[in-house]
Amino acid sequence: MTAVHVPGAPAISAGQLVSTSPATGAEAGRVPVTDPPDVTAAVDRARAAGQWWAGLGFTGRRERLLRWRSLLAQRIEQLAQLVHDEGGKPVADAIVEITTAIEHIDWAARNAGRVLGPRRVRSRLILAEFAGHLEYQPYGVIGVIGPWNYPVFTPVGSAAYALAAGNAVVFKPSEYTPTVGQWLVDSFAEVTPEHPVFSAVHGLGDVGAALCRSGVDKVAFTGSTATARKVMAACAESLTPVLIEAGGKDAMIVDSDADLDAAAEACVWGALTNAGQTCIGIERVYAVEPVYDAFVAKVVERAGRLTVGAEGADIGPITMPSQVDVIRRHIDDALARGGRAVLGGADAVQPPYVHPTVLVDVPEDSSAIREETFGPTVTVTRVRDADEAVHRANALSYGLGGSVFGRARAVAIARRLRSGMASVNSALTFAGMSTLPFGGVGDSGFGRIHGEDGLREFSRPKAITRRRARSLLPSMTFERTPADVARLVKAVKLMYGRR
Repeated sequence: MTAVHVPGAPAISAGQLVSTSPATGAEAGRVPVTDPPDVTAAVDRARAAGQWWAGLGFTGRRERLLRWRSLLAQRIEQLAQLVHDEGGKPVADAIVEITTAIEHIDWAARNAGRVLGPRRVRSRLILAEFAGHLEYQPYGVIGVIGPWNYPVFTPVGSAAYALAAGNAVVFKPSEYTPTVGQWLVDSFAEVTPEHPVFSAVHGLGDVGAALCRSGVDKVAFTGSTATARKVMAACAESLTPVLIEAGGKDAMIVDSDADLDAAAEACVWGALTNAGQTCIGIERVYAVEPVYDAFVAKVVERAGRLTVGAEGADIGPITMPSQVDVIRRHIDDALARGGRAVLGGADAVQPPYVHPTVLVDVPEDSSAIREETFGPTVTVTRVRDADEAVHRANALSYGLGGSVFGRARAVAIARRLRSGMASVNSALTFAGMSTLPFGGVGDSGFGRIHGEDGLREFSRPKAITRRRARSLLPSMTFERTPADVARLVKAVKLMYGRR
């Protein structure tokens, strides 16, 4: 008989991490907890496996990754149901998430050789006797620490690119979604049974800290800004490089020439999908004066149609019970400081659910504006013009993504946003475009996954020069003569001294 738990934080029982549904408390799965000392052993096994994996070359790795892609596509319904059971996400949203992950696996597999393979690099006249060669070599073992809100898409965005680049991966899934993480590892083992190229370690924060100190060659972390600082501190002890994708407080700007129906539709999706538990979710909207009232009305009408519940609803439960308190605090603070709820409000918080909430007239120094809410809420603020909107959007320390709706100035406005990414006349779409890098600035982190930059993020550039002729201007030798130096001076003045 399946054990039933009170919805809440994961529990450790008899050496196993027990995961439960945030909606019902029913057990979703359990995995063995990895003792911190055993994390290093897992990394050692991965290092040996990684040497074999790197030896397959781009062609061999491409074939294995494409087989993994196909397996995920064939079993997409099974995986989506597991994501729903363990994290509460609606199955339809899980399908969208997995589809995006599959696209990234496909792109990384097909493009790694082109992006990272050896190539000639042109030399300049001053060193014309040398040929330049560049290639990108794998780090060895990448530690991936994944989140619970997108337990397939987000870790795959690091793991698939790291694997395509020739690394082994040791993955620490969130303790809220460990069985999804183990499913990914087990499915990869089906297409690569020879060695533990992609393995998992499970547990709470101490296991993640152990992974940072285990001797991995790089850590890719996704999670809160506060935890990101702890990860960086642990990695700093051994100068282990890190890639950080941390929190966000993304803004949407609605200009005066925007298509308001399209903007409202994108706002509702961007703010409320996955119950607002999205690092690139739209949490703030700045709409210019001429369209503000109409835009708010359209958002309220669309958001008010959404259903909330465990099965078949548009919006599922809040996965982390503690996050409900954060959402409640932000709503209460906004209302206490003069804001108004034109949809939802204080009564919208009904654990483990929070109903869609649209807040207006919220002061810019309130927690609902300045702190990451991670719930199905959005603030909509009236601004004078796009310049004021950009100023307010850029006022926070976060800088992950953003969105702009408009026609004549939309792209120019998007360029001015202090963020790693932006969508014009859409929301969140940059995450699904495998050809573009994904990442933030400021408190939202640094480094990039996805696209060519994502492949290079998991590789070391290796530069090689090769002499192909005698030096006409010998300089890097003690055999040079005063005449050689004089000719060098003359050449430098001739080549670079003129304006």
